[in-house]
Amino acid sequence: MIKNKKMKLDKRILLCAKTVRPGSRVADIGTDHAYLVIWLVLNNLVSYAIACDLREGPLLNAKENIKKYDVQENIETRLSDGLDNINDNEVDDIVIAGMGGELIINIIKRADWLKNKEKHLVLQPMSAEQELREFLASEGYMIKSEQAVVSYGKVYTVMSVFYEGNIKIMDKLYPYIGLLKDNLTREAYLYIEKEIRNLNNKVLGFMATHQVKKAEYLNDIISELKSIVREK
Repeated sequence: MIKNKKMKLDKRILLCAKTVRPGSRVADIGTDHAYLVIWLVLNNLVSYAIACDLREGPLLNAKENIKKYDVQENIETRLSDGLDNINDNEVDDIVIAGMGGELIINIIKRADWLKNKEKHLVLQPMSAEQELREFLASEGYMIKSEQAVVSYGKVYTVMSVFYEGNIKIMDKLYPYIGLLKDNLTREAYLYIEKEIRNLNNKVLGFMATHQVKKAEYLNDIISELKSIVREK
């Protein structure tokens, strides 16, 4: 067994792991190889975690790695569609990473027990970040911190989210870059530049379908985002 062997995570998963609260009980949704929770245990940041996945194949991979690193006493695996097979009294921090924002929304919608101020969500969407931020704001979830990270040449965002119960009044940039404007790292600028490219493509689509007002609104957003980038 290699319990004391250090594990190296890619930057995206590492940032998610570092966003977990030390000492919490963790559920890793869509765990795949269980690297995130293994790293947390090996670094003595958590003592209990549930590695969850929808499919048996990834869970078998997770079980093999958990055994390889000799952390069976600290991590259990569980077949679960999102949080469907997780009870609210089992975990404190929930990591949902590496999946589309719309799927993350669906998972959160089905777990009403997340509307608890003691719970902590670590979210890392691969797409539809705008829709995810809008959903969270409308449901009383607050992004407390947000950080961009580059992994294998692509830029992502990691959100630390708590339920507050109050619907957040968003400024017009919030759905597109969230709290990244308050944490303007090199990676954040890359994320904003990516968002500008995405919005430019949407503008082209709106113009092609003669949705001029929508195109004008997005052009206004793009202009403000460009002004942030120019200030770096």
